[in-house]
Amino acid sequence: MTQPALLIIDVQQGLCEGEGAAFDCAGTIDRINQLAAAARAAGVPVIWIQHEARNELRHGTREWQLAGGLDVQPGDERLRKTTPDSFNKTDLEARLRAGGIDTLIVCGMHTEFCVDTTARRALALGWPVWLAADAHTSAGNAAIAPPQVIAHHNATLSNISSFGPRVQALPAAEVVRRLAGAQA
Repeated sequence: MTQPALLIIDVQQGLCEGEGAAFDCAGTIDRINQLAAAARAAGVPVIWIQHEARNELRHGTREWQLAGGLDVQPGDERLRKTTPDSFNKTDLEARLRAGGIDTLIVCGMHTEFCVDTTARRALALGWPVWLAADAHTSAGNAAIAPPQVIAHHNATLSNISSFGPRVQALPAAEVVRRLAGAQA
């Protein structure tokens, strides 16, 4: 039986507003809330990860806070990080190993930075990843639009085989279905 944990990466107010806002924040937040509700119902840990830096997303500022509309519950866990890798300079690996976690569900922001880096590091550490394919997003870049960034990473991450464990890019609804099956 699989013992997953849900990692919700950097869904912070400063990334959801203004000129540099990520693509489809409202829809992404809705799907993340569905994932979190299903995880809680299945007894799966929900871990909210928040990036911080000196210039932007400074700890404690309004921009650093989790985005409006997210359904954060008192029993959920929190983790602060300072690099795109949610494992680097944090206790995430120790928490997951102590909890007997054998699979990671990954969603959040920004696809090409923190979502990608955390997923790859999870593979390197031995965890298979269920990437919620429609519950991670990006602001895009000068070369490609946000939907292309998302599609590219869904395809690229799910084709990495050299670590052993694999990424499965799954719609959030499929992850919810799998979590519901785990509690049955």
